Amino acid sequence: MDDYPLSLTAVVERAERFHSGKDVVSRRPDGSIARTTLGACARRSRRLATALAELGVGDGDRVATLLWNQAEHLELYFAVPAMGAVVHTLNPRLHADELAFIVGDAQDRVIVVDESLLDAFEGFRGAHRFEHVVVVAHGESAPEGMLDYEALIDGAESMEWPVLDEGRAGAMCYTSGTTGRPKGVVYSHRALVLHSLTAALPDALGVSTQDTLLPVVPMFHANAWGLPYAAALLGARLVLPGSKLDPVSVLDLIADEKVTMTAGVPTVWMAMLDALDSQPQRWDLRHLDRLIVGGAAVPRSLLEGYDRHGLTVVQAWGMTETAPLGTVSRLPSDLDESEKDDQYAFRARQGIAMPFVDIRARSEDDGFIEWDDLAMGELEVRGPWVAAGYHNGKGADSFTDDGWFRTGDIVRIDHRGCIRICDRSKDLVKSGGEWISSVDLENHLMAHPSVAEAAVIAVPDPRWGERPLAVVVLRDGMAADPEPLREHLSTEFARWQLPERFEFVSAIPRTATGKFKKLTLREQFATADGL
Repeated sequence: MDDYPLSLTAVVERAERFHSGKDVVSRRPDGSIARTTLGACARRSRRLATALAELGVGDGDRVATLLWNQAEHLELYFAVPAMGAVVHTLNPRLHADELAFIVGDAQDRVIVVDESLLDAFEGFRGAHRFEHVVVVAHGESAPEGMLDYEALIDGAESMEWPVLDEGRAGAMCYTSGTTGRPKGVVYSHRALVLHSLTAALPDALGVSTQDTLLPVVPMFHANAWGLPYAAALLGARLVLPGSKLDPVSVLDLIADEKVTMTAGVPTVWMAMLDALDSQPQRWDLRHLDRLIVGGAAVPRSLLEGYDRHGLTVVQAWGMTETAPLGTVSRLPSDLDESEKDDQYAFRARQGIAMPFVDIRARSEDDGFIEWDDLAMGELEVRGPWVAAGYHNGKGADSFTDDGWFRTGDIVRIDHRGCIRICDRSKDLVKSGGEWISSVDLENHLMAHPSVAEAAVIAVPDPRWGERPLAVVVLRDGMAADPEPLREHLSTEFARWQLPERFEFVSAIPRTATGKFKKLTLREQFATADGL
């Protein structure tokens, strides 16, 4: 057979040749809408690549981006890998010290910054010498001493793409660093092409040329779950929401642009559900076919809430190290006519491994658990878009001797191979030698009508070693009374598993990717009175 390279160049060329007229819609920081096409982005990416080469960017060099979900970011997704360099997406929500470490560790040569993020850039600019700073300006040209993005493209010739080996690096993203310094994950062309192909399968995300995709998940976070490349490959319309991710702004875009598929973390969809519940007639969402939710376990209450509005939530699991799609929870055909409880029980799980992704779970005694949905173990994965190591050789203990990635997620696996995440390994509560799942407690708490959000953490206990503590955000007008919540939990959990303490707060701190900051909660409550 033809030894045809699986490079992102083919994805860019396909967008230019076959899907040239498909819309790319971007919302600017001022709220205005800009419209272009996949073909225009692909053509501009050729000129952008030439301009970057003239700035000295060569094979394997890192080009950093500090951008929102916007058309210019898509152009960099196209141009940098196709020219043989590496696009390195930076999360502007990270602390300046973390960003300073990341750009130094990656040794980025050039950075492209949206004008609205210049203040964030100044916070870490002095920690690393960028050879060039390029600014996407929305009004006047770039500030003095920086290069203007549009001027660079306007003055450049189109690049003929070089032939690239599929195994070479094309993109780079750093982990969130919740257990130490962030670590760099470098994605090969082959990995991202295969990820795009399989993400489009009907039993995965089901991307097609009929779709209009709105990735709420940022393009600086795990490749926006592969949706920009999948859209380019399949010819789907792209709607890029920029920096305005409040529920009303997102719902407005979904309705106005007739979005068929959107994707983001559960906290986004919880807030959006509240908006829908309060104003159910405001938005026409008849075109919205599915909401892909990942990044944290999805409570059943969220599934039921969107079902009330005739909208379908599809849960997926993945990590930065898995590019990121690892599993998808699609209801199997034999459950089509089952009781609603059985269907919800399956949909609330994180799903079955994607094609070519292998899974197993290691028990405490270093054996492997049975797929009986009873035993718990740490999930390990391998596959063609799963990392085999970190940039600069860091974090070797995250990989097994026989080539599997240790995810840190504690799971049960049923007879179908469908995983259910019970916790992060560092978040499990071990009380009197028995494990208690904080995720299960959180999801059941959030099914209570008075609870908006809940996080459960382990706190020290002189008798049992650890006990669960529930941190709860109440809905407006609800009373801070732990007894109804404890009674609610007792319908699903044994008495010894119930939290003795409930702490009521106005907001739960979050990481830059929208997950609960349990380390912060443990620091806040672990030494509180009564322990």
